Amino acid sequence: MMGTRSPQDKLFAVDQIYLDYVGRDTLYGYLAQNRQHLFRDEDFAGLYCTDNGRISVPPSLAISILFLRAYEKVSFVEAVDRTKYDLRWKVALGLEMEEVPMQKSTLQEFEARLVIHERGEALLKKSIAEARRAGYLQSRKIRVALDTTPILGKGAVKDTYNLLAEGIGQLACRLAEGEGEAGAAWAERQGLSRYFGSSLKGEAAIDWDDKKQREQLLTVIVQDARWLLGLAEQAQAAHPQQAETIAAAAALLRRLIAQDVEEKPEGGCQIKPGTEKDRLVSVQDPEMRHGRKSASKRFNGHKAAVAVDLESQLIAE
Repeated sequence: MMGTRSPQDKLFAVDQIYLDYVGRDTLYGYLAQNRQHLFRDEDFAGLYCTDNGRISVPPSLAISILFLRAYEKVSFVEAVDRTKYDLRWKVALGLEMEEVPMQKSTLQEFEARLVIHERGEALLKKSIAEARRAGYLQSRKIRVALDTTPILGKGAVKDTYNLLAEGIGQLACRLAEGEGEAGAAWAERQGLSRYFGSSLKGEAAIDWDDKKQREQLLTVIVQDARWLLGLAEQAQAAHPQQAETIAAAAALLRRLIAQDVEEKPEGGCQIKPGTEKDRLVSVQDPEMRHGRKSASKRFNGHKAAVAVDLESQLIAE
């Protein structure tokens, strides 16, 4: 359950004594004077169960610590340490001198909740609204500088063989759910257990220097995928409650085949030459793409676009 902070300041909070010493016009002083409306517990109510569980650290306190951590570019361990001994942090957070607000794992778990529930955009919009309220953004129209930065993806990037194997495995799991079975057990009954090992490519007993053997393996994989896609069409009609998840996994597998595989004129399959535009590189993180930091440096992940107000230097988007 969600814990909440009292609307009344603590009698022995250090900002009652040291606010002027730290500086009212510093970021820490600003947070101390405005924390009641900057970060409110009720804004994060959707992250918590409403009727059972242990009382959490107030989310308004946790988000304030994450804000200071990002501002000072410190680790989770250092951020927790700062709440213990850094007078500026204690003033900003409204803590008592010997108060320890939370442990590292609690802070990490709270950040994970924000990511899972996609709260980043809402927090950015609120910060922009606060900047306008405080007078840092004077007009609705602002001049911005745009830039992009690479973000490494969370999913494992795999070659065509293992990528197709993961797509087959994912669709098999969705079909197994419709039958009320575990994915691996269902796949074994269907003769697809090879797609549930640690690495299909690593476990394949072929000579990888032999192009013919590579293409024969690829052809078998594609045949298995297409057979499974046929089962998926039947399963969507038979199990309408799982139809949406089955359709999504089937669409992913079709895309993996289409982007990397082509039919040979004499029969069988081969890997397409070159790299398909907007190629999907990970089953775990389908939004990941191949990207470039520069002409010579590549990365696999995402690109974040950042817009900065030229006058105030605030990030606006």
